Amino acid sequence: MSDSGFMSARLRRGDMTAPEKLWQMSWSLIFWVCCIFAFGLAMLFSAAGGNLQPWAGPQLARFAVGLVMLVTVAVIDLRLLLRYAYLFYALVFVLLVVVEVKGFVVGGAQRWVDLGLINLQPSELMKPAIVLALARYFHGVGMEEIGQPTLLIPPLVIIFAPVALIMIQPDLGTAMLLVMGSGILMFMAGVRLWKFAAVTIVSLAASPFAWTYLHDYQQNRILTLFNPARDPLGAGYHILQSKIALGSGGLFGKGFMAGTQSHLNFLPERQTDFIFTMLAEELGMVGGLALLTLYVILLIYGYAIAFRCRHQFGRLVAVGITAGFFLYVFINIAMVMGLIPVVGVTLPFISYGGTSLLTLMLCVGLLMNIHVHRDVHMGVRGGFNDF
Repeated sequence: MSDSGFMSARLRRGDMTAPEKLWQMSWSLIFWVCCIFAFGLAMLFSAAGGNLQPWAGPQLARFAVGLVMLVTVAVIDLRLLLRYAYLFYALVFVLLVVVEVKGFVVGGAQRWVDLGLINLQPSELMKPAIVLALARYFHGVGMEEIGQPTLLIPPLVIIFAPVALIMIQPDLGTAMLLVMGSGILMFMAGVRLWKFAAVTIVSLAASPFAWTYLHDYQQNRILTLFNPARDPLGAGYHILQSKIALGSGGLFGKGFMAGTQSHLNFLPERQTDFIFTMLAEELGMVGGLALLTLYVILLIYGYAIAFRCRHQFGRLVAVGITAGFFLYVFINIAMVMGLIPVVGVTLPFISYGGTSLLTLMLCVGLLMNIHVHRDVHMGVRGGFNDF
């Protein structure tokens, strides 16, 4: 057997050393992630008036930790991720239950649990956990079996059990991300469109009933979407100030650290949910389009990894994670432009947040892992014959 043929056989078996896996990694993908993060770091520096504290410095330290996590996850045997996908999901689900029992409240929402070294937000970790669990399930289901309605009960439980807990926190934005991202993954797994249509019809029919269970501030956000001027100093304040900042940036912006809406404290949550608005005010439409271009490159890498992968588990994980990136970006930017209600979704690698950033780096690590193990033979129906 030639050297190339021997190497191909080893790749299919997953019989690679750690240095060989590092060689197989797509370092260009990490470069583009670093470019996106550089935008975020600059905006956090600007938001603090030209200081590393309180946001840019800690975010840079977390990014360094995230890079180590990314590389570590990338070299783990993908078949171990397949084997322990349900266990990871179960652990994160338990953390969500702990939040309901012992979680502490920040800004009126009970979403965090104190683990001593870090204040963890389990709802963020549920995003990759639910992708791994669903990919594990559909990896073990044949295409001819997906048409059976009863086989869709387990994945629906996997999705809506944590969504119910997250809605209680309350965190409507994360719940939306989980449901929509899971729907995309299920569609790619082979679930027929008419089933999504049936669920949509049932959801629309139940919406008047669900409306009564929304919190008052959530109802106000939805009503404000259609008429922000109805409460300009209350529910409509965020959107009105965001639109003013977006429009005042013009083509090239007011200049780095020269945004008036943000630095005069008219723009709320400029370091988290509304950081894209501050970027557009200071760097203009050109800066905003530059960031969106970087996001498009990241999405192209993600879907290329998915379509290049030779096994169902890896394809579904890559699609689920990449769809999650897209939804993060779309919902956040649509929110600050007033196209959808304010739901508290951060901008990937840009917004300030510890658990959010580390979870995103974990997701990139999973993408890299799939790229490294793209040719590994995973067996069929979730088997482990190649161990």
